Amino acid sequence: MARRPRPTDEAGTGVPAGSLTHFLDLARETIPPVHPAGIPFVAGPAAIALLGRRHHWISRPAALAAGACAAFFRHPTRVPPLGDDLVVAAADGTIALVDSAVPPAESGLGDEPRPRVSTFLSIFDVHVQRVPIAGTVTSVTHTPGAFLSADLPEASRDNERTTMTLRTASGADLAVVQIAGLIARRIVCNPGVGDSLTLGETYGLIRFGSRVDIYLPPGTTPRVRVGQRAIGAETVFADLSG
Repeated sequence: MARRPRPTDEAGTGVPAGSLTHFLDLARETIPPVHPAGIPFVAGPAAIALLGRRHHWISRPAALAAGACAAFFRHPTRVPPLGDDLVVAAADGTIALVDSAVPPAESGLGDEPRPRVSTFLSIFDVHVQRVPIAGTVTSVTHTPGAFLSADLPEASRDNERTTMTLRTASGADLAVVQIAGLIARRIVCNPGVGDSLTLGETYGLIRFGSRVDIYLPPGTTPRVRVGQRAIGAETVFADLSG
């Protein structure tokens, strides 16, 4: 009796269709996509690696560069917690400061100190930024400055930065500040004044080392401490409901 052929995928690879589909689904869940801003950085060295594939001294370094850029610009899926008054991490990284400080002047939040949580991003961290709380954008300001190491306290004051302020449905005002680092030369902040943002959605990116400060409403008690690892859109920094 002739054996029935095993079902294969549409490309005719001989791999069972169900197994291939499962593998592709698993790959999509495990390997994060690349943020659109990183595609040119990945495509360039990848093209060089392809064109120079007959010359290992060209193709191997180019392939490594493409892989490193893909890792740097990775854009993993995140699931924010439930709660209209929760403030979550705007970035992946290490909590560098939990203190009180006067917000940047361009934020318009006054000259009184507010609770501040600073997250330092190394070159190995995910570098997309997430909305820390649902609200409406009230201002976006880019301020030129220095490029000190982002883990220094004075980086909040002296470094190039983009400050975005948000107003929640309950009327609370916060500022989230993207700060350039020692080798960062590009800050991307996509929203504009009047945009309504949802908790945890991606709103920007800093290229190659950086820091993100969040200035909380007066009287807020941060729920994190220095040295803790933060996961963007998921780690709860504060609960504004009390």
